Amino acid sequence: MAQINRLTAAADRVIFVQHCEAGGLEADSEGFALLPELVQPADALYLTKTACDAFYHTDLDALLARLDARAFVICGCASDYCVDTTVKAGASKGYRITVAGDAHTTADRPAAEAAVVIALHNDVWRNLTVPGNPVAVKSVETIVTQWREN
Repeated sequence: MAQINRLTAAADRVIFVQHCEAGGLEADSEGFALLPELVQPADALYLTKTACDAFYHTDLDALLARLDARAFVICGCASDYCVDTTVKAGASKGYRITVAGDAHTTADRPAAEAAVVIALHNDVWRNLTVPGNPVAVKSVETIVTQWREN
């Protein structure tokens, strides 16, 4: 949470994407709600999705176009599902994506502990083949420092 809060405090614009589905993630349910420790800037934007891909049947493309945003930093949960799918879909759409490598998380999975899943995905994204549009994986410290310098 602290790493995500560092990013939201330094970002020009923040978009929170929330997953909605039956089984505990229904809209307005406790499972759907953003964690109370998460700092939500007053001008933050919110988007609801129903698939792992934040672009799938949502207004994310239109929202990014309205903001004239062709690049973004992504962080959040779950590294191996929602973050991964959105990174790959966004890169395929031509967005320049930076993954905050130390600001995404997941749960332990039957095949691997969360720390292994996170490290694996950072490596996959860092080496993802999208000719002319590589995905960057950087630490929150590096991202925030680069934002301050620009």
